[in-house]
Amino acid sequence: MDPIDTYLSIGGESSGSYREKASKFISLAIPVSNELDVKVKMDQLRKEYHDASHFCYAYRLGSGNESIRVNDDGEPSGSAGKPIYGQILSQNLSDVLVVVIRYYGGKKLGIPGLIRAYRTSACDALSHALIITKTLTVEHTIQFPYVSMNEVMRILKEEDARITNLNSAEICQLMFTIRLSLNEKVVLRLNRIKDLSASVHIG
Repeated sequence: MDPIDTYLSIGGESSGSYREKASKFISLAIPVSNELDVKVKMDQLRKEYHDASHFCYAYRLGSGNESIRVNDDGEPSGSAGKPIYGQILSQNLSDVLVVVIRYYGGKKLGIPGLIRAYRTSACDALSHALIITKTLTVEHTIQFPYVSMNEVMRILKEEDARITNLNSAEICQLMFTIRLSLNEKVVLRLNRIKDLSASVHIG
C-alpha cells in the first residue's frame, strides 16, 4: 500500500471576528511551516495589537500531528486554546496557526461563554480560508559517473521526479524531489545503477 502523501492546509491568511458582552474577538488563520514561523507571527501580532487583553492560539504542523500546541494566554484552562484547536481538527487542517485576539469589554463571559466565543471566532477565520492540498515530497542528492547520465535522467523522467539542481562533471551531482508515494520505486531503480550514491531528506 502506498503511503499517504497529501494533507489539507490553507493557501493564505484569513480573518474573522466575534463580539459578546462588549468583548471583541479578532481571529486570524495563518499558514505556517514550523515553530519558528509561529513565534515570528505571534511576536508581530503582539506588537500590532499591543493593547489587546489576550492572544490565544492553537497550531498543528505536519501531516501526522508532528507538532501541536494550544495556548490559553491567561484565560481559564481549556476555555480558549482547545476550542480553537477543535476547529482546526474539524476541518482536518495542518501547517496552520489560528490566533484569537481578545479585547476585554469589562464583563465576564464565564467558561461556557469563553468556549463559545473562541470556537466561533476560530470557525469564522477558517471559513474564509482557501483550503489547499499539500504533498509530502522526498528530496534526494545523488552522485554518479557521467556515463550513467542518460540512464539516470530516463528514470527520473519516467517517475515524474523534479530536478532542482545538476552539476555535470566526470562525477555528476544531481538534486531532485519526488512525492512520497513514488519514492520507493524510484529508489529501487536508481540503486541498480553502478557507482551511484545518495542522501535523502523528507519534507
